[in-house]
Amino acid sequence: MEIREVLPHEHEVAGRLVVDAYRALPGPPLSKGYAEELADVGRRVRGAQVLVAVEGTGEEGAPGLQGCVTLVTDPGSPYAELLEEGEAGVRMLAVHPRAQGHGVGRALLRACIGRAAGLGRRGMLLHSTPWMRAAHRLYESEGFVRLPERDWHPEGVELLAFWLSLR
Repeated sequence: MEIREVLPHEHEVAGRLVVDAYRALPGPPLSKGYAEELADVGRRVRGAQVLVAVEGTGEEGAPGLQGCVTLVTDPGSPYAELLEEGEAGVRMLAVHPRAQGHGVGRALLRACIGRAAGLGRRGMLLHSTPWMRAAHRLYESEGFVRLPERDWHPEGVELLAFWLSLR
């Protein structure tokens, strides 16, 4: 499996992958506005790094995208949810439902950790809904700890904070 930055011709496929993965989650249905934000990879690459996991082939012989994640390294980015100076953030980590349970999410998360550490960030913050329990197990197995004082409730949605020291 290769982890790399998404290519311009993959934006639409990557966006659909993220929306499909989020729609497959337990919990309340995905709002139309958030689904549109998840699908807009072209916009995300202008404010953050979007990485994809590629293995095999997908539609019409194109590279088979298995997962996608947004790495935010600048607290001034429109995708920086409560990031403090010196921190990086992980957003919209998604693995296609058929690829879940095969290490794709872990590979994407480790790539984000490696890139953030390589940039000298002191820590990494991410938020997750309470019903994303499989994701919580992944984060904790990679050394993230719950940080309740940085939980967030945008538009009435409860988001749990997880933090990893990169020092």
